[in-house]
Amino acid sequence: MSAAVTIRYDGPVLVLTGPTTSGKTDLSVELARRRPIEIISMDSRQVYVGMDIGTDKVRAEHQAAIPHHGLDLVTPDQRYSAGQFARDARRWIEEIRMRGALPVVAGGTGFFLKSLLNPIFAEPDLDPERRERLRAWVARQPRETLEAFVRVLDPPRAEMAIKGGPHRMARTLEVALLTGVPLSRWHVVAPPEAPGVSAAVVVLDLPRKEIRRRIANRAERMVERGLEDEVRGLLAAGHGDDAPGMTGTGYRETARYLRGETTLEEAKEEIDSNTWKYARRQLTWFRHQLPDHAVTIDAAQPVERQAEFALHALDVQATENSE
Repeated sequence: MSAAVTIRYDGPVLVLTGPTTSGKTDLSVELARRRPIEIISMDSRQVYVGMDIGTDKVRAEHQAAIPHHGLDLVTPDQRYSAGQFARDARRWIEEIRMRGALPVVAGGTGFFLKSLLNPIFAEPDLDPERRERLRAWVARQPRETLEAFVRVLDPPRAEMAIKGGPHRMARTLEVALLTGVPLSRWHVVAPPEAPGVSAAVVVLDLPRKEIRRRIANRAERMVERGLEDEVRGLLAAGHGDDAPGMTGTGYRETARYLRGETTLEEAKEEIDSNTWKYARRQLTWFRHQLPDHAVTIDAAQPVERQAEFALHALDVQATENSE
């Protein structure tokens, strides 16, 4: 008997996005019941090893049932940029297509999505030795000094870099000092490092009141599942408040509680409040940054119906690509 032949999938990828708690995981599971899929996590927090509860990482049973990519890639003290995500995702997409499955990109990190659909510039080569010396110098500087340098060397990017913290400021300084061209200028004049990925983009929509309710429930559930122990272990491993992974909501608030700066109830209230603020920022980003062909579906309807709409959007995009 001849061996089975895998037919490569060459259609568009399916992107499932939306604010936190909108049901992207449940929809992914339903899609997996209908056709072979592999999921690429588009979540800037779930890339961190050892950070499962606070990031609401996909449960082990779902990972066992459906192949997942983009989880547990780096330690909490390492950076993982949108550009790196796009490079990794393009590779995963190609591998998934070769296996004949549909690549489903699922998550709510807008900058990751933008870097995939509209790739950033090809990064200039930076001398590794000079880069390490500069990083060592940056690590010794107070925040005020870094802010002053960023404002002088890259004024258009300064506000975003400062808001992003020491690691984003360091990246801004690296490029400006080692290439002589500000990072903001590279984004404008340099060609993209790769073509954009063709995708059907589906946005899960819920009333704000329902998002708020789900966020409150999730904050309570994370504490019940052992968020306190997870953060205690991360701190014991040497991952302080300034580590890239530890800046995420849930970790900063719990760390303050463990240091005795707040009560547990106050920490839970902060997690709830800060997660809602993050969801509002996501909603604003979706309104202004998504491509024109993005399709919005009602995430309050049964997940079976959501899956039908998502696959229809995929078919429409495939038809448009072929015309």
